[in-house]
Amino acid sequence: MTAPLASAPGTPVPASAAHPAPAPFPRPAPAEFDAVLTRGAFMPLTQFGVIDATGDDAATFLHSQLTNDTQHLDAANARLAGYCSAKGRLLASFLTWRTGETIRLLVSKEIQPAVQKRLSMFVLRAKAKLVDASADLAVVGLAGDVRPALSHVFDAIPDGVHVKVDGPAGSLIHVPDAAGRLRYLWIGPKADVEARLPLLEGKLARVSPAVWDWLDIRAGEPRITQPVVEQFVPQMINFDVLGGVNFRKGCYPGQEVVARSQYRGTIKRRTSLANVAGELANVAAGAELFHSDDPGQPCGMVVNAASAPEGGVDMLVEIKLAALEAGSVHLGAADGPALTFLPLPYSLPTEV
Repeated sequence: MTAPLASAPGTPVPASAAHPAPAPFPRPAPAEFDAVLTRGAFMPLTQFGVIDATGDDAATFLHSQLTNDTQHLDAANARLAGYCSAKGRLLASFLTWRTGETIRLLVSKEIQPAVQKRLSMFVLRAKAKLVDASADLAVVGLAGDVRPALSHVFDAIPDGVHVKVDGPAGSLIHVPDAAGRLRYLWIGPKADVEARLPLLEGKLARVSPAVWDWLDIRAGEPRITQPVVEQFVPQMINFDVLGGVNFRKGCYPGQEVVARSQYRGTIKRRTSLANVAGELANVAAGAELFHSDDPGQPCGMVVNAASAPEGGVDMLVEIKLAALEAGSVHLGAADGPALTFLPLPYSLPTEV
């Protein structure tokens, strides 16, 4: 039996009960959004942590624990991956890549300690070690017209999504575009990154990490944070569509549940992009959604939320597909603020 992250084994705590009063998230200044949308910007991403997996069996061990293939992860690419409970519910989401003999896992900083501890419990006799590398590494996001500035730091700029290049200052990964703008993650030794940031500051605006949260939402890429731990199987947050699940790899915790959902046509919930108007304190990950025709029970949940440049809050919301067919969806209660749904930047499969 696997150890729990935040609840008794196999007993997810409803996010609304575990987090009754979500803290408001920061609202970037309009000029910060404008810098990304009209020019280019960079932002130190303090909301992430990094776990380094080292040792002869590191790739094999992670392959047995995560939803994606780490045994065949090469030096030129990064991959999304999830970490599930025995019931197939996501405990964490990662971006994974290889740096030399080390496999790195980028994860939400607030859940990193618990996730790292839980993974480490199952290393057992494998020649693998998991280390918190967050203090030694800097994570920087770049968005917009940033390639000319990056050319002063890296000799080559990756073109394809999740393509990675390495240089003296670390790794540069092309992540999915958002709002029609290019995006990159730069992860490297803190001293080396900080020594080179002045090369960017004269050419790009420095903006808040919260802008990256909004860009991730507009890219349609959900992130597991503490309020939604153990709430979703990977397909509920579109991880199968985003390449975060390999259905041909061997077993991992929850694999049977994830595979059964995929092949038996039981995926009745997906993640959509939405906006809610106004400055609302209860818009946060874990907040419940209600349908106008069924006020007695929630029809979905907020996965991620961030202030939007046009006003209000943009959200990725996990929701029953049937709830999108008619009526309206509301935040917190059936008479709460109504959601306006927006198109995702990718297509979802037609469920049977």
